[in-house]
Formats: sequence, C-alpha cells, structure tokens
Amino acid sequence: MAEHGLSYLIEYDNRRILFDTGQSDMFIKNAKTMNVSLENIDMIVLSHGHFDHGNGLEFLFGLTLVCHPECFVKRYRKLDHTYIGLKNSKEELSELFNLITSDGSYKISEKIYFLGEIPRLTNFESKNTTFVLENGNPDFVMDDSAIVMILPEGLFVVTGCGHAGVVNTLEHAKRITGLNEIYGIMGGFHLKDIDLQTRETINYLKANRIKHILPSHCTTNPALKFFHETFKSKQVKTGDVFKF
Repeated sequence: MAEHGLSYLIEYDNRRILFDTGQSDMFIKNAKTMNVSLENIDMIVLSHGHFDHGNGLEFLFGLTLVCHPECFVKRYRKLDHTYIGLKNSKEELSELFNLITSDGSYKISEKIYFLGEIPRLTNFESKNTTFVLENGNPDFVMDDSAIVMILPEGLFVVTGCGHAGVVNTLEHAKRITGLNEIYGIMGGFHLKDIDLQTRETINYLKANRIKHILPSHCTTNPALKFFHETFKSKQVKTGDVFKF
C-alpha cells in the first residue's frame, strides 16, 4: 500500500536503521507483506518534523530516536493554515523513545552519520517556502536533515524531503565525512518544476559523476521526467528493495 510519506529501512555497517515512518502504521503493514522484520531495529532517524515523515512514530516505542531539536515546532501550510507538524510532542516522544536531538552531526557508526542541520549555502536552494511557523514567520524547515553512509565506492546519502536542497545536503555530507566522492543519493529532492533549482541540481550531479540517483516522494512529475531523461533514473515505488 502507498500513502503520501516516506519510510526506508536501511541496513548497513551492522546497523538496522528505520529512516522516517510515514504518516501512519502503513510501514508496519508493508514490512509484514514484504516479510521484512522490524525486530532488532538499532535506531530510528527522523529526517524532519513533518507529519508524513514522523506520525508513524506513535506505533513504535522503546527504541532510540535521533532527530534535529527543531523537529517539534508547530508548523502550517501558508495557503490554508493546515497543520503539517508532528502529531506527538517532544514530551510524548521522550516517553516512548530514548530521544537524542542534535543540530550538529551525530555519529551512528564508523560508516554512518546523521548530518544534523544543513547549512543553506547555494544561491538557488531554499530561497522560498510555502510553510509558516506558529508565530507566522516563514518556515524554511531548518530541521531538515539526512543520513550519509561511507561505502567503498564513495558516499551514499539518504534524504527525507531535501528541504535544505540536494546540493547543500551533499556538500555538507562531504564536510562531515571529509570525503569528496559521492556514489549515490536517494530520497525526496523537493523539486517541483524544470526551473533554476532543478537544472542546477542536475548540473551538480553530472559534475560529480554520481552513479545512483533515485529521486522520490516530494519530487513531482516534471522534475522526475527531467531526471529520467538525464540519468535514466529508476522510479522509486513502495515495496522496492535496492542493494548497493
């Protein structure tokens, strides 16, 4: 089954990491359908505090949860003031999990890092937002983060939505690890149209000769079509398994 949301199970470096949980218990049902065990999860990593990435947390307990400290702010759509933040408060999740918040990078293992807050350095990413905070100020989702894994072939980055921008995220992964070779990126790229941001992102991915490029979730059809035409990128669907 599918819903608007994202949840990946990452197995690497003797770790089993649940990266986001979607907006319901659908990830649990899908795991059962796939005969994938959710037992012995070492850690949950929350990419950012949006309902479609973290509301499934209420169906789990007793695990370590890693996220940015600003994941728990009240946030809304600017257009109609629909609430889009997490269902559960920081206090409630602290009772369910061993909660670790970090705005800096957090070392999960020798070869896996949570990136923490991603600096917005490019001149074409994260310049506009359709979200607002409870006080009415623009919400640029500063808690947006990702995971980087160090593979023999280079860095592999997994994003949730990529609100910080794909290029900003990959450059931060380089800084955190001290490595420059990027092997792959997978997840939400938050690209909607064939605009400056999409074109500059593709130019960067080309220049870095990245082998595996797998946009999904909040990347809409015009951008997905452009990625497929450029990289022959595979469409990521619910239930897919990728091995690298």
